[in-house]
Amino acid sequence: MLTPDAPIQVVPKIGPKYKELLEKLGIQTVSDLLYHFPFRYDDFAKVKLIKDVIAGEHVTVQGVLSPVNNIFTRNGKKLTRAEIVDRSGKLPIIWFNQHYIKNSLIPGKRYYLSGVITLFDKKPAVISPELEPVSENNIHTGRLVPVYPETYGVSSKWLRARINDIVSPKNTRIVMPEIIPNKILDKYNLEKLEDSLLNIHFPANPDEAEKARERFGFEEMFIELLNVEKRKQEWTKIQKGRSIKINAAELNKLYKTLPFKLTESQNKAIAEILQDLITETPMNRLLEGDVGSGKTVVALSAAFATYLSGLRTIYLAPTEILANQHFNTFKSYLEYFGVSVGIATGSHKENLDKADIVIGTHALLHTNKHNNVGLVIIDEQHRFGVEQRGKLLELAKEHLIPNLLTLTATPIPRTLALTLYGDLDISVLESPMERKRKVETKVLPENKREDTYKRISQNLVPTFIVCPLIDPSESETMENVKSAQAEYEAVKKYIPSDKIGLLHGRMKPQEKQSVIDAFARGKIKVLVATPVIEVGIDIPDATVMIIESGERYGLASLHQLRGRVGRNGQKAYCIVFMSNYSKTGYERLKNLETVEDGVKLAEIDLRTRGEGDIFSTLQHGYKRFKVASLDNLKMLENAKKAAEETYADLDKYPLLKEKLKNSENRFIRNN
Repeated sequence: MLTPDAPIQVVPKIGPKYKELLEKLGIQTVSDLLYHFPFRYDDFAKVKLIKDVIAGEHVTVQGVLSPVNNIFTRNGKKLTRAEIVDRSGKLPIIWFNQHYIKNSLIPGKRYYLSGVITLFDKKPAVISPELEPVSENNIHTGRLVPVYPETYGVSSKWLRARINDIVSPKNTRIVMPEIIPNKILDKYNLEKLEDSLLNIHFPANPDEAEKARERFGFEEMFIELLNVEKRKQEWTKIQKGRSIKINAAELNKLYKTLPFKLTESQNKAIAEILQDLITETPMNRLLEGDVGSGKTVVALSAAFATYLSGLRTIYLAPTEILANQHFNTFKSYLEYFGVSVGIATGSHKENLDKADIVIGTHALLHTNKHNNVGLVIIDEQHRFGVEQRGKLLELAKEHLIPNLLTLTATPIPRTLALTLYGDLDISVLESPMERKRKVETKVLPENKREDTYKRISQNLVPTFIVCPLIDPSESETMENVKSAQAEYEAVKKYIPSDKIGLLHGRMKPQEKQSVIDAFARGKIKVLVATPVIEVGIDIPDATVMIIESGERYGLASLHQLRGRVGRNGQKAYCIVFMSNYSKTGYERLKNLETVEDGVKLAEIDLRTRGEGDIFSTLQHGYKRFKVASLDNLKMLENAKKAAEETYADLDKYPLLKEKLKNSENRFIRNN
């Protein structure tokens, strides 16, 4: 009898060669193999009579196999011919260059045949079909047939056979102990593990398959949300944080000096943050808000409150451009109050020893001058790895954990707020009505490009042109994708070269800053750039945003890019071109023309492109679900309730606890 955690080579017919191939699919144990689920099913359950088949149709027939003949054609090709015969007629079967197949077939035996009807010698025939003797345990034909993710050398047919060897009721070789508590299974009407494994791999009908997928989808979410509960509990049990004493009078003085009035949404977020800061449990809060919604001022308030309590703030920005921008903003608002602001980037270090607030990029991680830290702020946190965030928290040399505030302009769908950020408290900034700006957005075909550039040349307003690549790609699949370097040269056909600038990630910091300054002053009117502008470039007069190869971006990223124009309240335009047209891609992008809400756009991408697109935007390396859909809010809410109910009693469920541990270890190992 096999055990779930046994190495995969204990399964019959899996030797060293297949062990290596299966590792490419993430299969290392018996349990991994059983959790390698089909991504679809071929419906070969309906058997047709041969007289009823139609050319081009994918069919299943049942009949007796005629003698099998190997033939050499006049031009030397190898051909194998046979027929399948039922009460209504005969259907020729053809194989090319597979003479060996004759030895595995038994004439006179009854077979299922599944394949596409094609014309051979002007008559209906099937070339290289799926052929399987009729039995009570058919797995390749005559039923719903599972189709699996494959790798070179490992086919769905081979995987099907190996999985059947383990889970088939006739030759069961494993007992898979249930990991979900029975009370959870009963409460949410879920199948038991043993039944679900059989029904997800070899369902008798679509309803059985759907019921099994529902169970495994719930299991994935349940395990993930138990991990979320674990992170939450570990954070609350962590060593004492730094309690901040709030000086409301001084904070109010700051707000009176601002050149604008705080919005209701900003006031609410600040109140939530200040409430976190006064406790001894370290703050762990995410501040989410669209481009221009005012996250910087909220973060500045938290840093000022920390300063008033005699503690320091570390502010980690994702780019040198943004670090310099925040450095100047913090200095302009806080120097009046005696706050010393320092900066640490690759090219600029200033006032690190005595600064009350230090702003910088990764360079901040490589200095030891961070004593007495009360607050760590991470801007656009999905751009920093787990190790980098952990290193910042290690800055607490006195064994008191600093408060942590992370910022993001990426819209977060509700389902992701429960999973990816489920261990964080979340504050959301809404743009006030007077600051909400309608950026007129159009998805245009290629034949409108020349007209677009001619209009820009006639009305030289500050314009961004964003391309996904720096240099043209030599890959065939990327040959139409626009590059900044090539587009910079192409635009000179329409616009004077002294009015065009180029910005990309390979430029030196001083070069980048020089180009941005020239664009901000109006010396440059058109800035051709990579998506580096998505984070932190603030040009209030920018009016037009042209995005090339728009199909390569998620809708949330496109929404952030268009948020870079119209920031002074002027009428603004966003134009999206596609480098590779598809009807599905075009319809997805058309949502930008009518939907202004970033969260709604992110949720549309979640439905149409899956969580892969969202995760790649939000947090590199975040694990994706095999079965569970993040669009299934009801299941997610149920799994969250179940995780909250179960976590406190986790010691009562050792198998579940072990599964939880293994899921964490596997994620760490794979990333």
